[in-house]
Amino acid sequence: MNVALPGWRLAAAHWPLLVACALFPLVAVLILDDYGISGDGENQRAIGSAALDYLAGEGERAFERLWFDHDRYYGPGWELLLVLVERVLGLEDSRDIWLSRHFLTHLFFLVSGAFCYLLVYRILGSRMLALVAMILFLLHPRLYAQSFINSKDLPFLAMFMIALYFTHRAFRRDTLGAFLLCGMSVGILVHLRIIGLVLLAAVLAMRALDMVLARDGRGRARVLLTGGGFTLAAILTYYAAMPFLWIDPVGQFAELWNTLSNHPNAAYNLFRGEWLYALDGPPFDYIPVWIGITTPLVVPLLALIGAVGLVWQGARRPRDLPRNTSLRFGLLLLFLFVAPLIYIPAAGNNVYHDWRQVSFLYAPLVLLAVAGLWGLLSLYGERRMRAGIWVLAGVGVAVMVVSMMRIHPVQASYFNALVDRTTPNRLMSQYLVGGWNQDYWGVLKSIVEDHPDQRIFVNNGYLVQQLVLLPASDRDRVSTIVDAIYNGEFYSTQPVSGRVYTSRIYNNLHIAITGVRIGTGGAAAIIKSAISGEPVRTFNRYGLTHRSFGSFWIHENAIIFVMDDCSDDYLDGHAILHLYPHDPSILFGETARDGFVQHWINITTRHRLEDGRCAVVFLLPDYPVVSVNAHHRRPYPPDPGKRALWDVWIGITPPVDEAVLEGEPEASSVFDVYRDDDALVYVKDGCTDEEAEVEFLVQLFPVDPGDLPAGVNKIAFDNSAAMLTAFRLWDMGGRYGDHCIARFPLPTWPVANVRTGQYDETGYRWQVRFAVTPPTVAAEVLAGEPLVSSAFDIHLDGDALVYVREGCTEEDAGHPFFLHLTPVDTADLPDEGKVHGFDNRDFGLWDHGARINGRCFAVVPLPEYPVASVRTGQYDATGEIWTAQFPLVRPDAAVASLSGEPAASSVYDIYLEGRTLTYVRDGCTEDDIVALFFIHAEPVDVADLPAPRREHGFANLDFSFAARGARTDGKCVAVIPLPAYPIASVRTGQYDATGELWSVEFALPDRE
Repeated sequence: MNVALPGWRLAAAHWPLLVACALFPLVAVLILDDYGISGDGENQRAIGSAALDYLAGEGERAFERLWFDHDRYYGPGWELLLVLVERVLGLEDSRDIWLSRHFLTHLFFLVSGAFCYLLVYRILGSRMLALVAMILFLLHPRLYAQSFINSKDLPFLAMFMIALYFTHRAFRRDTLGAFLLCGMSVGILVHLRIIGLVLLAAVLAMRALDMVLARDGRGRARVLLTGGGFTLAAILTYYAAMPFLWIDPVGQFAELWNTLSNHPNAAYNLFRGEWLYALDGPPFDYIPVWIGITTPLVVPLLALIGAVGLVWQGARRPRDLPRNTSLRFGLLLLFLFVAPLIYIPAAGNNVYHDWRQVSFLYAPLVLLAVAGLWGLLSLYGERRMRAGIWVLAGVGVAVMVVSMMRIHPVQASYFNALVDRTTPNRLMSQYLVGGWNQDYWGVLKSIVEDHPDQRIFVNNGYLVQQLVLLPASDRDRVSTIVDAIYNGEFYSTQPVSGRVYTSRIYNNLHIAITGVRIGTGGAAAIIKSAISGEPVRTFNRYGLTHRSFGSFWIHENAIIFVMDDCSDDYLDGHAILHLYPHDPSILFGETARDGFVQHWINITTRHRLEDGRCAVVFLLPDYPVVSVNAHHRRPYPPDPGKRALWDVWIGITPPVDEAVLEGEPEASSVFDVYRDDDALVYVKDGCTDEEAEVEFLVQLFPVDPGDLPAGVNKIAFDNSAAMLTAFRLWDMGGRYGDHCIARFPLPTWPVANVRTGQYDETGYRWQVRFAVTPPTVAAEVLAGEPLVSSAFDIHLDGDALVYVREGCTEEDAGHPFFLHLTPVDTADLPDEGKVHGFDNRDFGLWDHGARINGRCFAVVPLPEYPVASVRTGQYDATGEIWTAQFPLVRPDAAVASLSGEPAASSVYDIYLEGRTLTYVRDGCTEDDIVALFFIHAEPVDVADLPAPRREHGFANLDFSFAARGARTDGKCVAVIPLPAYPIASVRTGQYDATGELWSVEFALPDRE
């Protein structure tokens, strides 16, 4: 339904809109001071200033003051307007400037809400539905808060809604003037964000469809005229709003497209507990999930109903599309919402810090939601049902309002009931919480109010950012410069309150800040006491090894940074400190991902010493710090002719108790490696900077390969696996005096052994391997007689072989072992083993064992099937180093089980027990067992034989004594299993190169 009223009647008819237009700004004035400065605030203001100065005649020099080169590609229109208001009104106080920016940005958002009302009323003709649409649009908790502080994304959302209004108006009126207005609105939209091209493309596609459906030449000419006017208006408006494009419209636009189509910000996104690298592009579910968990549920639920209804209506009556403007517009809204959801992840575009870059999607989403509500009301005509629907919609709106009030003023971190908001810090471990850091403004106000008569020092970067919003009287006594001391909290020379200033977002602790009182004398006393001793580090300026730059001292709970030169060149910029805590569990959010807490120090504010040097004091936090990385960064805007001056690591507190280092190391090479409960400790005396920078490699071999995380590489002989990881010394420790110490935590699952060392592009510089959880062997097993002795003694321990060697070297432990297992029944072999007649299970010592105090041992499990004999040893590139062959049946046990007379006698007595032949000879010498044995077993049924043996009529079971027998106390015994099928007779004996030495033949009971 299309409704048009004269101006005065429209105002009278739409009193709800007028009430809302009066009420919303009034509320904004009352809560304006509750919102702080966003992280992008100063940067956005610089964009507006540069654009205004460019128009004032400064030319390209105006853009050189921008923080980043790519900032010139942002549409400056809204920022330019804010700066223009600031200059026209003569606003000089920082509080006045920022409050005016916040109010005007919010006011623009409210204006777009009024356009949302008018748009819905134009389509549906219902004041109530139009009011609901406006409320749903304006009271999204996140977007409402951002409408004060986010002058980058929210003006684009507001302009998107306004452009949608003019788009609907243009297609409804179908006049050149309407399409010119539509083109201008779309041009402004695209200028604010390049992704506004999606609306430009949609309008042109609809005009192209109208061209195809036009009934005559006059109609096509009208479509061509209005479409051309729209396009020209959009292009001209776009270029008019982008001053830097005026010099080279085509070339500069190409640069803009290449930059903004994939933003260069290398941010990280915490999404479902995993940090995603933004430059890799978001997964396909990233944007829908973020919208789904941060939008009041009433909106997506109604929007889903509206989308289904529009698709159903379009599918049922496709011929109405050319004439039904409202239906076409509804389908356009669906396209505008769905298309970016597909295109952005498919193109790998950079989206970071939740979904604020695509917040414009809320405009079509809320309009689809109102379409869904209208559809439900149309579907259920009965009065009570309609009343019930209105009640449910009212409850949904009420929940939105209550949710906003409960977490005010941090609505920018709103989450709905689809995520766990009650378990402490659960939400913060899964999703980015507090991304706009708005709660720091509330903390700063509380600090100032609690210390009304003191001069307070604040250095926490997020608190410092909010100082500009303080009233002038408070701003004068709160400073970032107080005797050149920094510590990232707040403190004073007077007593500070014992209160810990915290901020919780739902049940997540986001901020915890305590006050620190500086002792008498402040920085001067700390510096004087510290520099009387030797510095912990002295370092040079980059590229000038002959020239000292400065030194670091550590004094009690402070780091003192002393610069040899106080010239502006040396002091230009910031010192950035990365503090690595002993216990990383204290970190949360992005600091947990990075593993450190970052602090900025403005080194232009310093304490000048009597000898001409300059010093800065940094107070360490209460929690233990392992090491600090201090490096230099030039101020913004960056000067291409200057670069960072220095980068240095400082060890603060060794990450291990000295008692650990008093014991024997687990392994020694360039570094000694100690065991400290659930960690490895690397130690080197007399460590150099170069040795400290070489990366460490660690391979962790588990007791049970099933404990490993998915995706590790198979690197061992028997398909066991290891987790491979690397670290730098400074990641886990540092240099403490002349010592390099690092503490590497072991995983929670049991580790059998570790291979570790340092490596570079040429390979390992050094490496060691040692046991963490060595296999256990009962003492009585090792006290007994081995099955065989060679380079290793080999014992049998239940269902495992135990290899033992005393006086074993690293080289001995490094040679691989071969293990050939011959089964009692060859049918038990895996397919690849049946070709050879044995199971090949080669292994390395460390796969199953360890080397401890010069002793090598390994416990190798046997297969589940019965094993008759074993052949094993070690080999290298030249071949076998040593070998041993033996049966697993002990000869004394085999003889003890014999009863009755032998089945046949010759050189050996041959006993038949069940399906086993046992060969026994007394007074046996080494020469007697050299000759090979043969067994020809004739079956009762030749069909039982394997196919290759059927033509011979018997099974050939030849064997060597070494494989099947043993010699003990001058007696030789061999045990041979017969096949499972019935055997009629056996012919057996020994032979050598000259022929048969002896033989016997006897029948078996199977013949009967």
